[in-house]
Amino acid sequence: MPRVTDIFRHPLKSHGREALKEVTLSQGAAMPWDRRWAVAHEVSKADGSGWASCANFSRGSKAPLLMAITARLNEADQSLTLSHPNRKDFTFQPDDERQLSGFLAWVKPLMPAARAQSVRILRLPERGFTDTDFPSISINSHTSLRALSEHMGQPISQLRWRGNLWVDGLEPWVEHSWVAQRFRIGSVVFEGVEPIVRCLATTANPDTGLRDADTLGALNALCGHQDFGLYARVIEPGTLSLDDTLELL
Repeated sequence: MPRVTDIFRHPLKSHGREALKEVTLSQGAAMPWDRRWAVAHEVSKADGSGWASCANFSRGSKAPLLMAITARLNEADQSLTLSHPNRKDFTFQPDDERQLSGFLAWVKPLMPAARAQSVRILRLPERGFTDTDFPSISINSHTSLRALSEHMGQPISQLRWRGNLWVDGLEPWVEHSWVAQRFRIGSVVFEGVEPIVRCLATTANPDTGLRDADTLGALNALCGHQDFGLYARVIEPGTLSLDDTLELL
């Protein structure tokens, strides 16, 4: 039976991933703390008053070195520790504007000089700056990833895809057919909304931040599109943990 192998959140959009053992999800909401903050660049039109699209933020598709960041959130004081193989660990509170200059100095070497530079951090606690215009949870399949890795002739890390939930034990690519399909993981009921159209961020190695795999070309050659994974919404709230099973309803 399909089981959950990994749970991830990304407190600062495109700036690090954090593994969890369990999570409690609310109806119609994104994962708590996932993309709670996002880094707006100098030509961004986002003002923090509501959700804004990815184009307004510094992200891995334009700055691949960001893909090698890992994160650790202290929920008690809302401080975030960022780690990167090319930088010393940095801890700060994203909501404290007095600490913004320190973060901008830390991240500047990871940003391409020819790209719009990071200038401020925006906050959207109840909604999160998910990659979709609705509060989404991303579901990803290890079986599909193995099929893609085999096609490419190289191991492709799950960390390239910045997913929330990873499941093993499905048929390859079956998750793409779950649009409008309801399924249960733990005590949470989800409904599939749409496949995830992937971008250049997935071409970067999550250990180094260097582009070293044509994931998009491989998806197009293998599947005729560049979808990987499924966006879903929470229909019934609850808690799910590692090793919980997935059941279609």
